[in-house]
Amino acid sequence: MKIAFYGSSLLSSYWNGAATYYRGILRELAARGYAIHFYEPDAFDRQQHRDIDPPDWATVTVYPATVEALGRVMDEAADADVVVKASGVGVFDDELIAGVMQRAAPHALHIFWDVDAAATLDEMRVAPQHPVRQALPGLDLVLTYGGGDPVVNAYREMGARECIPVYNALDPASHFPVPPDPRFACDLAFLGNRLPDRERRVEEYFLHAAALLPDRSFLIGGNGWDSKAMPANVRHRGHVYTAEHNAFNCTPLAVLNVARDSMAQVGFSPATRVFEAAGAAACLITDAWEGIELFLTPNEEVLVARDGQDVADHLAALTPERARSIGQAALDRVKREHSYALRGEQVDAILRDHAGRTVTRQPQMERA
Repeated sequence: MKIAFYGSSLLSSYWNGAATYYRGILRELAARGYAIHFYEPDAFDRQQHRDIDPPDWATVTVYPATVEALGRVMDEAADADVVVKASGVGVFDDELIAGVMQRAAPHALHIFWDVDAAATLDEMRVAPQHPVRQALPGLDLVLTYGGGDPVVNAYREMGARECIPVYNALDPASHFPVPPDPRFACDLAFLGNRLPDRERRVEEYFLHAAALLPDRSFLIGGNGWDSKAMPANVRHRGHVYTAEHNAFNCTPLAVLNVARDSMAQVGFSPATRVFEAAGAAACLITDAWEGIELFLTPNEEVLVARDGQDVADHLAALTPERARSIGQAALDRVKREHSYALRGEQVDAILRDHAGRTVTRQPQMERA
C-alpha cells in the first residue's frame, strides 16, 4: 500500500518533537512493504537544522510554504491507498485536513493522526466549526500518540468513527547507551522546547528544584530558553540534535521529563523523551501523570515527582548505583514492551484491518 503522509517534518526535529515518532513508525511500516511518501513544508528553519538526510525507506517532498505548492502536494493524495494528515504541521493545517481528504481516492483510508490530542480536543470543544471536527465524520479513523481512554472517548463524542492510540516507543537502533560526554555533565538534565503550555511546569519541576539544590548542577536543552531567567546553577545548551540525545541522556546522574499541561491533565501520554531516555539506560525522573505504570514501574524503572520539591528530594537521595539500576530496569522494560517494531506491527494490523471497509463518503462539493 502507498501511504501519503502530511506532517511537520521527517527530516528535522527542530521545533518538532514528533520527528522521532514519525521516523520510528514509518520506517517499520516501510520494512513491512508500505511505500511511504512524506510531505513536509519548508518552515520554521527546520530544513536548516536537519537531523537526517532523506532516508532510503521513504520519499520525502519538502514543499515551499506557499498556496501554489500546497495545491500541488495535496493533489498527490489521489495516488495513495492511505492518506494521513498529522496534527501540528505548523502551516496550512486547516487547508490540509480539508484538502487532502477531499482529494484522496474513495477507496483510500482517510486518517487524522493526532500527535497532540489533548490540545486538539481542547480547541475543538470551544470551536464547533474547527476543521478537524468538521472532517471527523468523513474519516475512517483517528490515530493518536497518547491519551488512553479519555482521548478515545472524547474523539468518539466529537464524531470520530474510531480512535486508536499508538504510543511513543523506543527505536533501539537510534537510542542506546553510549559513553558520557563532558558537554552534558550535570546532576539533572532536561530536554524540551520552550512552549507556553510547558513553561510553567518546567519552572516548578526543574527550575524550582535547581533553586532548592544550589550546590548541584543542572542542564537545560531545547529551543527558546536562552532568554529565560534561571538559577545560577543551571546551564542552557540550546537545540540538541537527535544524534546527541544518547550522550545527553547517558551523561547526567538523572534526566527529567516534564509533560505539557494538556498531556499531564489527560494522562496516558508518555513523551518521546521518556523512551529515548529509557533506551539510553538513563535514570528518569518524571512529573506525575495518570497511567505511567503502564509504561514504567515507579521506584523501580522510573522516579515520579509531584512537584519541584519531590524532584529535589529524589536527586538528593540518588546514588550513582541506584541511578544505574533504575536506568537498566527501564531499558529492559522498553526493549521488551515498547519498541517501534511493536508499534509498527500494531499500525500494520490496523491498516490491514480497515483496508477495504472504508466509510461511505459524502459527495464532495468544490475542492479546497
